[in-house]
Amino acid sequence: MEFELRILGSSSATPSANRHPTAQLLTIGNQHHLIDCGEGTQMQLMRYKIKHQRICNIYISHLHGDHYFGLPGLLSTMHLQGRHTPLHLFGPPGLSEILSLQFKYSGTNLTFDLVFHELDTTVYQQIFEDKDITVHTIPMEHRIPCCGFLFREKPRPRPLIKEKLPAFLTHAQLVALKRGEDITDADGSLLVLNAEVTLEPKKSRSYAFCSDSRFKPDLLPHLRHVDLLYHEATFADELRERASYTYHSTAAQAAELAAAAQVRHLLLGHFSVRYKDLTPLLHEALDVFPQSSLAVEGNIFQVEEKEIVQLQMQKAE
Repeated sequence: MEFELRILGSSSATPSANRHPTAQLLTIGNQHHLIDCGEGTQMQLMRYKIKHQRICNIYISHLHGDHYFGLPGLLSTMHLQGRHTPLHLFGPPGLSEILSLQFKYSGTNLTFDLVFHELDTTVYQQIFEDKDITVHTIPMEHRIPCCGFLFREKPRPRPLIKEKLPAFLTHAQLVALKRGEDITDADGSLLVLNAEVTLEPKKSRSYAFCSDSRFKPDLLPHLRHVDLLYHEATFADELRERASYTYHSTAAQAAELAAAAQVRHLLLGHFSVRYKDLTPLLHEALDVFPQSSLAVEGNIFQVEEKEIVQLQMQKAE
């Protein structure tokens, strides 16, 4: 099953000539999850040939404009193009009111159901579940209510060794074996030992999106052994005091957290427009955590069982 992250925007506060405000698209299986929706997100979706009508859920971390100003426009385009599939929107208190006023005074009655889920940004809790994944909020420490999001695949089924399966097994028993259960008869006597007819399942994958926040070591229990961690890195470490004052983090701090959490790979983003060249931020992180990359527009990060593969999105002509 596909598990890949596409970077649509990575700038903080204001866009620059070559960087857009925060927006990411996480694809798990055949589901598109949009994480934050900074100004121009729908243009980025078009630029990289991503069909926005496939988006099933949108997650907004907080109500600073660089994380949601693109949302009214994207929803309006979905409406104008005749979307009918319900769309689930997860965001902090106030977002529903903002959108309601926007649509009220523009006389817009959406052609689809917009299902709003108001988040408590102060707690770690599950907010979404389907047959493949769960999504939890991660409390951030920012100037206004803000949370990140943790996406985890559910435990994957154990592969069956077909040549070792007894012929008498029913469909229900085969499903039980995939769940890791032994097969017993009505009296409880063992009929089939799971370990003898199944293989170890593939590792479940995970992605953590840590939005705007001061350096927050108490996130470690939520981030430990995550496959792919995105963490804001607004400033270089020489501005660590300014980062704390403005409720942001440095590239070195993001790397420190990644190293302590023993994640597989770290992505840096939310870069201040003062940095025209991002190389110093990357080197700063690499000195602490060698498995670090920049989350810049157009990059794709595929989470595989044994590696993180970095690719480049193709732009529309």
